[in-house]
Amino acid sequence: MSAKESAPANPMLVLSGEPPSTSLKRRVLSAGAWSLGGYSLNYALRFGTNLLMTRLLVPEMFGTMAIATIVMTGLAMFSDLGLRQSIVQSKRGNDPAFLNTAWSIQIIRGGLLWFLALGISMLVAHANSRGLVPKDSVYADPNLPWVIAVLSFGTVIVGFGSTKTAEASRNLTLGRLMLIDIFGQIAALICMLGWIWVDRSIWALVAGSICWSLTITLLSHIWLPGTANRWQWDPSAFHDIFHFGKWIFVASILSFLAANGDRLLLGGLVDATLLGIYVIAFQIFSSIEQVLAGIIAGVSFPALSEIARERPAALKVSYYRIHMPIALVAYTCAGILMTSGQSLIDLLYDARYAQAGWMLQVLAAALLAAPFQIAIQCFVALGVPHVLSRVLALRLAVLALAMVGGYHLFDVAGALLGLVASHLLCLPMIIFHCVRHGLFDLRRELLFLPMVVVGMIVGWILTFFIGLYTGS
Repeated sequence: MSAKESAPANPMLVLSGEPPSTSLKRRVLSAGAWSLGGYSLNYALRFGTNLLMTRLLVPEMFGTMAIATIVMTGLAMFSDLGLRQSIVQSKRGNDPAFLNTAWSIQIIRGGLLWFLALGISMLVAHANSRGLVPKDSVYADPNLPWVIAVLSFGTVIVGFGSTKTAEASRNLTLGRLMLIDIFGQIAALICMLGWIWVDRSIWALVAGSICWSLTITLLSHIWLPGTANRWQWDPSAFHDIFHFGKWIFVASILSFLAANGDRLLLGGLVDATLLGIYVIAFQIFSSIEQVLAGIIAGVSFPALSEIARERPAALKVSYYRIHMPIALVAYTCAGILMTSGQSLIDLLYDARYAQAGWMLQVLAAALLAAPFQIAIQCFVALGVPHVLSRVLALRLAVLALAMVGGYHLFDVAGALLGLVASHLLCLPMIIFHCVRHGLFDLRRELLFLPMVVVGMIVGWILTFFIGLYTGS
């Protein structure tokens, strides 16, 4: 039996139990519920793991691991051809030849990334031996080259992950995708605790990452319905993937630099301990940002792509239906963290991490830009991903100038204000392109902005009760 014959006739029917005629609205609501619940539970697990690990390991380990993770993320995004986006957006997204070609590209890419990472680890080791990096910076940690080398094998493992995950995203059947990631987090936690039982070192974090990669890769093949992958190279499919992916490739490079430039820059400006403290604040901020981004990418992009293909006149209405709950959550959370960030850090972490409190309060302002990521997904769904590249190029330029300048003027606080500025100063360009594509409504954009004030009030109340609980 061929892979095509063995695949379910409709993956959505298998996952959701609903007939193929299920309306887009119903699928979006179902996918949104799974995304919200799945991402929330996923990040709750990550947060709980982070709390536990900070009590078992020292801060500088998190700083070193952050840099190694950024290196791997950078390599992945510097080689991103938008395989998932191509499958979701393309009319050939359910064609086995198209899917198998994408899988073959993914495997080749995973192997190349591993060799590139090994090369980078050797360069870092050489630079350290020659004294070419600041002595007190994270890059001078003798563990860093080895961590990068071992962590990089995860790219080989993930490269064999099934394209069934992209099929599930295309069909907005996200239940098992969410569960797979949650199982991966649980497996990683068990692996880290087992390692720490024997050796309380940074290698516990590395082992957890490799275990996560292995778990989600195996489950993507054995637990998801869809086309069973095999090696195949279809020239026309490769052409379609490359034609669409070239702009995703550019945008991914810029996105990596914009999203991780803060830690890359701070890694050269501060020591591993201070960077590790900043990473704690950043992880709390980014847990909210990434839950929202995950919902936007996992739900809004497939939905908006389907509407753009079949009912383009309804795109604006659908855009603001998705915008409403995202804006409500983002603005409320921004206000809460602006006023309660320090109290939350004091409650959750010991005195070594106290500085993360004010850092979290500053970072919270960047959440005000989160709802505009829906517009970015709209541009990609409309087949104009070059707009994303322009927005990210502007954000990167502001990030580099504002963070470095801010650090020299006001130390770490100035650098963080520069980071927030890089998020907010991109909004005029996004709004310009929204107006150009008929997607902008000022009244609806401003409707939920007062929730920032509501969130601040909630934050003050939360701070008051935390103070009563802690006696401070």
